[in-house]
Amino acid sequence: MTVLKELEQMFAKGKITRREFVSRLSALGLTVAISPTLFARTGMAAIPKKGGVFRMGLMGGSTTDSLDPGVMNDTVPISLNWSTRNALVEVDHKGEAIPELAETWEAAPGAKNWTFKLRKGVEFHNGKTMTAKDVLYSINHHRGEDSKSAAKSIVAQIDDIKIDDKHTITIMLKSGDADFPYKMSDYHLTIFPDETTQADLEKAVGTGGYILENHEPGVRASLKRNPNYWKEGRAHFDELQYILINDSIARTNALQSGQVDVINGVELKTAHLLKKSPKIQLAEGAGSRHFPFPVRCDQAPYTDNNVRLGLKLAVDRQEMVDKILRGFGYVGNDIPIGKNQKYFAKDLPQRQYDPEKAKFHMKKAGMLDHTFNLHTADAAFLGGVDAAVLYKEQASKAGINIKVVREPNDGYWSNVWMKKEWVASYWSGRATVDWMFSLAYSDETNWNETAWKNDSFNKLLKKARPELDEAKRAKMYFELQKIVHDDGGAIIPMFGSWLMAANTKVKFGTVAGDWDFDGLRATERWWFA
Repeated sequence: MTVLKELEQMFAKGKITRREFVSRLSALGLTVAISPTLFARTGMAAIPKKGGVFRMGLMGGSTTDSLDPGVMNDTVPISLNWSTRNALVEVDHKGEAIPELAETWEAAPGAKNWTFKLRKGVEFHNGKTMTAKDVLYSINHHRGEDSKSAAKSIVAQIDDIKIDDKHTITIMLKSGDADFPYKMSDYHLTIFPDETTQADLEKAVGTGGYILENHEPGVRASLKRNPNYWKEGRAHFDELQYILINDSIARTNALQSGQVDVINGVELKTAHLLKKSPKIQLAEGAGSRHFPFPVRCDQAPYTDNNVRLGLKLAVDRQEMVDKILRGFGYVGNDIPIGKNQKYFAKDLPQRQYDPEKAKFHMKKAGMLDHTFNLHTADAAFLGGVDAAVLYKEQASKAGINIKVVREPNDGYWSNVWMKKEWVASYWSGRATVDWMFSLAYSDETNWNETAWKNDSFNKLLKKARPELDEAKRAKMYFELQKIVHDDGGAIIPMFGSWLMAANTKVKFGTVAGDWDFDGLRATERWWFA
């Protein structure tokens, strides 16, 4: 490995700061002129500048939003969380786990016990120095019997936590988990000071790049840059202004009129018009966001895999991407793992649109005369109704009859999803194969939207979880994806990009595709020219 490549990898993994990176380049006699290329390969387009007021017109919030990390579940509160707090681990634009408040981590044999070495000298906004005691308190916030935290399923695997010293903490699991550091990057598991009260959580005191000054849930929020932020080369704006704009037309107008610098949730139907404007740029994050049509495998006729295969073969995936996503995405292969993710089964044959083969399987199941009800709404995902209608047209060429049942947007996730026999659904995805499968495909989860149970899959999933050997894990995760592809109840025709639009003075590097708004960390990663 060349010295240059080694430096690049150290910078990408957070082992050296941007200042150290540039300094070492200079020491090697390398000119600053080549550094933009290096920054681009590590997710940065150029060396960022400080200053300015970053005005964001965002969808994804309501008047009931809380800044308690355990209960937040929408774009604006989560982005506020990342602006004010940090976690032990960060997932970068490549989908890799890199150090954040934890400098290093190490697993004991069997991956049951994980020791995290914390950074020294990190301060909370109130001036308190962070220690292992704060980390313990923050994690335990989600572990109580009465906890309503959405992270409860993650911390449920923790058996005990031990503080070794002020900057070392060991987390002991009930069973091995080789991906556990990724789970410590979950947005619910950000760190706040020891003895923080429930009321004080709304003040968002953390170690993050910005300090909360004002928050009107569902309306707006303002923050100022943390002058003592510990991350070199992050949090570039002097101030942040969050403005909640849930209406897509109003968001677009706010950007075009110069009232805001960036918007999320760009309407795919109008994205090409924004792209033509010399004053506006699109920011696209392609990752693990996908749009399944799950069937209930515990209800006839979907108990028959011939029916499931018939429906999988009856959808034209490329046409879905072209017409529903307007090209802002890529075709899916009936697995919930994005092509940007580690262990993605790239050698798994891509399922193609094949009306004749679809008809063969339906005939074998005796279902050619059956009418399949597909329940959908735009609440499932933007374009959910259009996608279902297009699916119906595509399947008709195989002699398969689909009735599109349009459900009310209000109450879709509580009254339709996981209750009706075949629905439109949506997932942002998760950082690892195990995390996604454990959350939505395992027989032990409450979010198994297909009610699919496969003994071989569940046994292999548990076997793969503690495996630290990379080659063995890769082989097992390929087999798990193959089982879902061949036997599962999720028809996944397309993966969609997160799409944002900004004025041209906003600068950014490679946009992460794990969540909206550059992994919901744009406030820390972006800057003004």
